[in-house]
Amino acid sequence: MTGTLAARIAGAQADPRMVAAALALRKGQLDVAERALRTRLRDDPADIVAMRMLAELAGRIGRYRDAEALLVRALELAPGFHAARANLVTVLHRQSKFAEALVEAERVIADDPGEPGHLALRAAVRVRTGAYAAALDDYRTLLALHPDQPRLWISCGHVLKTIGDSAAAVQAYRTAISHEPTLGDAWWSLANLKTLRFAAEDIAAMQAALARTSARADLYHLHFALGRALEQHRQFAESFRHYAEGNRLRRKELPYRADWTSAHVAASTALLSREALAERGTGGHPSNAPIFIVGLPRAGSTLIEQILASHSQIEGTMELPDIGTIAAGLRSGSGDEDEQGGYLTALLALSPDERRALGQRYLDGTRIQRQSKRPRYIDKMPNNFQHIGLIHCILPQAVIIDARRHPVASCFSAYRQHFSRGQGFTYDLDDLARYWCDYEALMAHIDKVLPGRVHRVYHERLLADPEGEVRAMLAHIGLDFEPACLMPHRTQRPVRTASSEQVRQPIASAPDRSWHDYRLWLGALETALAPAIGRYPADCRDA
Repeated sequence: MTGTLAARIAGAQADPRMVAAALALRKGQLDVAERALRTRLRDDPADIVAMRMLAELAGRIGRYRDAEALLVRALELAPGFHAARANLVTVLHRQSKFAEALVEAERVIADDPGEPGHLALRAAVRVRTGAYAAALDDYRTLLALHPDQPRLWISCGHVLKTIGDSAAAVQAYRTAISHEPTLGDAWWSLANLKTLRFAAEDIAAMQAALARTSARADLYHLHFALGRALEQHRQFAESFRHYAEGNRLRRKELPYRADWTSAHVAASTALLSREALAERGTGGHPSNAPIFIVGLPRAGSTLIEQILASHSQIEGTMELPDIGTIAAGLRSGSGDEDEQGGYLTALLALSPDERRALGQRYLDGTRIQRQSKRPRYIDKMPNNFQHIGLIHCILPQAVIIDARRHPVASCFSAYRQHFSRGQGFTYDLDDLARYWCDYEALMAHIDKVLPGRVHRVYHERLLADPEGEVRAMLAHIGLDFEPACLMPHRTQRPVRTASSEQVRQPIASAPDRSWHDYRLWLGALETALAPAIGRYPADCRDA
């Protein structure tokens, strides 16, 4: 950092108005902070500290494009402003601009090599680009310098879990706990392996941690972990009590509203007619490389991904955010970010060339995730069922597979899962029931207006007749059957989802019926889903 830059930063830190803005930001008084910072920038448009603080504020409320623009401008004025460049890495990361984020991370590490936080940023970006070995190197370097940092051990454990080294992941998570016994995230990380059985001593330690901590994140992570542990010990009443409390605490933090999803389904049904979509069958990008797997979380999509990734012509990647990012851009460009219909109207107004350009943007954006030369690749983002109209318009030759599981089994499995991000509908049983019904209604509409466009895989049928279902999937994709697809547990590849350890086991012969152990508490969920259960294939209802 140059002397001039240091002086500018020191001057801002000494200015009472900037101190007041920083205090308001720290207290969460964002309106107060924004007024102060905008006044400051009106008086001095080149104030790089005010730009960085306003970018932080924008990032907190999800206005990442505004944050990016402010940080880019600050760095144009002061290229050596390392804190602003580190912030830019985070903002790019959150916008799924992973290639640009990696470039900026490398630059800030080169310019400011003594700051370990920069190395942690690069590791996080490397994880999102599938560069797990490199990310692991970064975390190990950081742990050599700071072996007493429990959150570093958790991050390292997540990478080890992803690449299949579950024993080392367990050791990393337990090391984190040894440094901070009340760290709920570490306990949940152990529970989330799905294959680890908690001992009575672990349950006692979690209960003690629950009594000692008041941090909300620790509390809900501990409740989810105790729910899993007590389930293993068949103490279902206490298990459900912990699941319910973990969900209640987590739900309070999330802005999800079921009406939003219902409004999107209503708008899709009204606007995505057979005629409207038929007119847009031309245009878009002609690539057939992507294979989209959609549905609900915990419905068997990771198993389908692992099966297909065992084929010599298909590469597995991860849950890619690119379609959602493109949809958000269309929504923002429509002029009304709160109206679902605005996004769909903007989509249908695109010219063939514009649709092709968006298809190319998707292919370019996901290229960084591809680690092999296989011609086809999987995008397993369950929530993309909401964007099948978009996928069809910009990538009309892409394959779409709907992973579907018994409604109650799927919903309760999601309810028992704490997700690292998103999936706000999963933390309330009423929200889950509504979401399932909205999902079913939208997929029924897609089947009506685009018959045959989506290939549906029922989880129960896949387990009952793996070869028949796999052959049907591959025929839909346009590929020959390969026996390796029936042995997906032998396929060595990183898996980042909650089912990572489960798909490293042979294909089960029957569906998981553990939700039956909780039927005493699921009456309202079963009632709400009764019509959906009635529509579910008869041969799949015994789940």
